[in-house]
Amino acid sequence: MRLRFAGAILLAVAAYYVYLPLPGGVSEPWKLMLLDALIRGFMRAGDVAQALGLCHQVHLLNRVVSWVELIEARSSAALLVRDGVLGGVPSRIFQATGGRWPKRGVLYFHGGGWALGTARMRSYDFLCRKMAEELDAVVISVDYRLAPEAIFPDQYHDALAVSRAFLSQEVAKHYSLDRKRLCVSGDSSGGNLAAAVAQELGSDVTLTAHFKVQALIYPVLQALDFHTPSYQQNKAVPILYRPVMARYWLLYLGADPSLQLALLANNHSALDQPAITPAARSHLDWTVLLPAERKKDFRPLVVETGTPGLLGQVPALLDARAVPLLAERDVLAKTPDAYVLTCEFDVLRDDGLMYAERLRRAGVRVTSDHYEDGFHGCISFAHLPVMSAVGRRAVDNYIRWLDHNL
Repeated sequence: MRLRFAGAILLAVAAYYVYLPLPGGVSEPWKLMLLDALIRGFMRAGDVAQALGLCHQVHLLNRVVSWVELIEARSSAALLVRDGVLGGVPSRIFQATGGRWPKRGVLYFHGGGWALGTARMRSYDFLCRKMAEELDAVVISVDYRLAPEAIFPDQYHDALAVSRAFLSQEVAKHYSLDRKRLCVSGDSSGGNLAAAVAQELGSDVTLTAHFKVQALIYPVLQALDFHTPSYQQNKAVPILYRPVMARYWLLYLGADPSLQLALLANNHSALDQPAITPAARSHLDWTVLLPAERKKDFRPLVVETGTPGLLGQVPALLDARAVPLLAERDVLAKTPDAYVLTCEFDVLRDDGLMYAERLRRAGVRVTSDHYEDGFHGCISFAHLPVMSAVGRRAVDNYIRWLDHNL
């Protein structure tokens, strides 16, 4: 009897921890709750480890990722898979062995807040393997350096170095790539790197080849407004919470983590911050850039007086290499055709939607692929054991777009 009672108590506690009220319409809510409970548990364990001085939070999380998700390079009859180096950056190469030559190429940057994850994770191995097989392509997944050991612009420089190598004649010859059919892509923070690289290289007249397309999956593109409609609507929706995004921005930019509350209050983008020009503010003015169905009844948070000197402590908040949404129109106009995937239940939804609109206004051909039942990170759960239905749809549509446009 006592054992049953104790079991019932433990079950009740577990259910209380797992259960989270979710908005109606989100895909497979119980799967999302279970995933979120697992991730929250590991993040809290990381916080404890850091507070005790055992290790940095992200080091513990990456050890867990290595234990659970790391997978060896596995070739098949249709696909040669190996780990190598491109442009001085470790990468995993997926090369379709049959079909036609030369082949299309995709350069992929994984997500994880510029601090977590690896190209060798099961989820990214699955995605890139599927891309290479279905597109009859060469896909290179990049293991750029991670925070806290590497901070901006280290990750950006890695992304740029590997991109220049990918576009080179030497690499094209080595992998039998068609230099007119190359794509740069990534999800979340990887989408940030892909967008930044597309901006930099689109304006580089010294290159003899350019990316044909850019494919951005729920990219994180700005850090000046943590009160866009999607940040307001989804601040408590898993798996990416508003405070977590602010934390990883500060980690990426090498800033004091105690500034998190100031960022969340938009003190860094207050009207008394002279470093933010009216033009820069217009680049992320969601009252103009978002359609009415996304703005809903939300109102902007306009702060008159912010934290003195805050932008001086984190100057990269105004650097378009870190914050691609701040790029000028003439820079955007030189970037390739774009695919931008967004999810309704994602704090980053409006980053992607605003960027898509700014690209359109700059004359870039854009395909917006929005998932009304989607959540941040869904493509990482498109395979077993989770098998998210919206993640699977998103992966299939993403690859279909690449097939038709690359």
